Amino acid sequence: QVQLVESGGGLVQPGGSLRLSCAASGSITSINPMGWYRQAPGKKRELVVTVSSSGVTNSADSVKGRFTISRDNAKNTVYLQMNSLKPEDTAVYYCYARVIRIGYSYESVYWGRGTQVTGSS
Repeated sequence: QVQLVESGGGLVQPGGSLRLSCAASGSITSINPMGWYRQAPGKKRELVVTVSSSGVTNSADSVKGRFTISRDNAKNTVYLQMNSLKPEDTAVYYCYARVIRIGYSYESVYWGRGTQVTGSS
């Protein structure tokens, strides 16, 4: 099996910064892509940003210029640097990975348990 473990959420004042991390572990051949989604109260889960194994990113317009994703392929880990946080960024942030497991030829999607990010004064 595959596990995604997130860390780094918390409470931050508007305009502040937070850094999230997500590490994947298990029987992994490859991960493509890996990244973050978020879900605010009463809303659907939405894309924040993902990054492919070659470094190509796909991000929501609402976070462009403020959030930066990076990836350490050797560690199967992604990082999300969030700057200039706004109250509307408040949500549970979920790590996402599309994984090919060892011994398998197809992809499976995995989710982390989520970490709360709150932008509030």
